[in-house]
Amino acid sequence: MSGIILYQSKYGATKKYVDWLAEETAFDIIETKKANFGDISKYDTVILAGGIYAGGIAGLSFLKRNIDVLKNKKIAVLCVGASPYNEDAFNEIYEHSFKGELSGIKCFYARGAWDEESMTFKDRTLCRMLQKAVAKQDPATYAPWQKALMCAVGQKCDWTDKAHLNELIQFIKEENP
Repeated sequence: MSGIILYQSKYGATKKYVDWLAEETAFDIIETKKANFGDISKYDTVILAGGIYAGGIAGLSFLKRNIDVLKNKKIAVLCVGASPYNEDAFNEIYEHSFKGELSGIKCFYARGAWDEESMTFKDRTLCRMLQKAVAKQDPATYAPWQKALMCAVGQKCDWTDKAHLNELIQFIKEENP
């Protein structure tokens, strides 16, 4: 089986997972901004990996633009986020992101990293504004992502773990239905 991992990584956690996944699968790797139909047409399996930013999955627009040429391929998405896995939050992101022709695409979650020092000024500013807004709430009412956000303030955290790839690797190894 031939495969390719398309990815979009802003701060490195997604790329770390992509490298681990490539080690396990021997799939080729290419950034979504450098990919085109010619790059993906020769592969049986296409994995898209991207970070979660403001409820959206980085790189998903590539799948949306190319879904017609990908329909006969095994497709999965790996989304990487700073929050601990929460089924309700994950389902909300999935329902928001995988509509229409993307409906039914398998999606997997891996926890990433947090490092305010490496963030762009814009991202750091947006996070601080969000932290200030969340801080006004009663901590007992925080959603899981809010708890994670508030715990990470001023911290440098790396929650990446190869074990987060286990379900995706199992999916890749399964025969096509």
